[in-house]
Amino acid sequence: MDLSVQTVYRLCMPEEVLFKSESDQTREDIASYLRSVAEKLEQGDAVTLRSGSESVTMEPPARPTFEVKAEREGPADGPGELSIEFELEWDENSSDGDGSSGRLEIE
Repeated sequence: MDLSVQTVYRLCMPEEVLFKSESDQTREDIASYLRSVAEKLEQGDAVTLRSGSESVTMEPPARPTFEVKAEREGPADGPGELSIEFELEWDENSSDGDGSSGRLEIE
């Protein structure tokens, strides 16, 4: 297996979950949440995530790294779980992402 330096570095970095919410939602409700985040990003505003008594406010920089993944988890010979993941990522001490990939298209 050939691991990049970035992959090895990420494997060694501890992860602290600041907020997590997971629940079944309608497609329409999910679209509404995504539109709310999109509006905050367009306006340059902070994004506050809240569920019950838990909340976190984050301020994405003008150019965060945007990662999109389509995954299938489960056994190779049987049904699994499918997911589409959207992630904004940036260094705490940096105002911009690294912009290392090509342009994403969603159809």
